[in-house]
Amino acid sequence: MSATAKKAGFGATLWDYLTTVDHKKIAILYLVAGMFFFLLGGLEAMIIRIQLIEPNNDFVSAQFYNEVLTMHGTTMIFLAAMPLIFALMNAVVPLQIGARDVAFPFVNSLGFGYFSLVVSC
Repeated sequence: MSATAKKAGFGATLWDYLTTVDHKKIAILYLVAGMFFFLLGGLEAMIIRIQLIEPNNDFVSAQFYNEVLTMHGTTMIFLAAMPLIFALMNAVVPLQIGARDVAFPFVNSLGFGYFSLVVSC
């Protein structure tokens, strides 16, 4: 008899990650979210740079330029840098102190749930 395990489908794997209390999987979720918003902030930076290529450029309006400049700072600090730091802390700190898991794993999972809920609104 073969001892090979069947691979779970994409839906089962996604459900496993979204309902997990494992700190390493939560760190991966934070990492994916942080990288997505890092790319979004990079896109906003590209819009800013295209506008600043030459004087009196009309690539975007003055109002939209101000909005993109403000959103770029907010995206990079609150939506990219902080989740990446949370990912690093979730993955490394329990391993550094020799713990099997974080102190309150459900609260850790709830924190990512609240982060994703606030971001999606």
